[in-house]
Amino acid sequence: MANFTSITLSFLLLLFVFSGNNVGDATVFTLQNRCGYTVWPGTLSGNGAGNLGDGGFVLPPGESVQFTAPPGWSGRFWGRTGCTFDKSGKGKCATGDCGPLKCTGGGAPPVTLVEFTVGSTSSEKDFYDVSLVDGYNVGMGVKAVGGTGDCQYAGCVADLNGNCPPELRVTGSNSGSVVACKSACEAFNAPEFCCTGDHATPQTCSPTQYSAMFKNACPTAYSYAYDDATSTCTCSGSDYLITFCPTGSSG
Repeated sequence: MANFTSITLSFLLLLFVFSGNNVGDATVFTLQNRCGYTVWPGTLSGNGAGNLGDGGFVLPPGESVQFTAPPGWSGRFWGRTGCTFDKSGKGKCATGDCGPLKCTGGGAPPVTLVEFTVGSTSSEKDFYDVSLVDGYNVGMGVKAVGGTGDCQYAGCVADLNGNCPPELRVTGSNSGSVVACKSACEAFNAPEFCCTGDHATPQTCSPTQYSAMFKNACPTAYSYAYDDATSTCTCSGSDYLITFCPTGSSG
């Protein structure tokens, strides 16, 4: 009996240590809504792990929510606006739509994206960015909290809807106001804007007047597919604050 007890206690101790390391390496994402209107965040896992927040949820103005991601997690976050859902979660959104309240796929362009690949251990680098490659619908920012390394702020804090060229505008069905700004790829579906065909490499796909407009407004965000040098951020052992409307907005 003494040997059995000793083995059992040793096993439990090892289990505790192993579990503790997992918790220590986990990454905490805090999503905060500083917009003057409700946002319905969408989440999507890129490596088979469960979607954080069951894929989608409601986030009223001034509120925040936290989720813990396991080591090695990758995925994306985005904001949906102008949504209407019934009690069963069926409905639609004016921007960033993914179908039901709890998304099972990505958000429909144009949509601002936050993308993450978390390190497998706390010493490995996390990679993250804010992308306007699929267009823009709401300002988003990412701040690293408590990490080591470069840990740059990534984001698009400018209101691109207010300065969107007419040919890229998406307007609300009722209000007529600009609710999103398309990427040039979505608007024109041409290789030079989509980095496809003869323009499918970094050497042959250059910035355009439209990506330059996005870049000037949001210097730390991806403006087109090969905008890596100034847009990919890294940090190790960090938690992250993801903010909708980082500078605030009256809606």
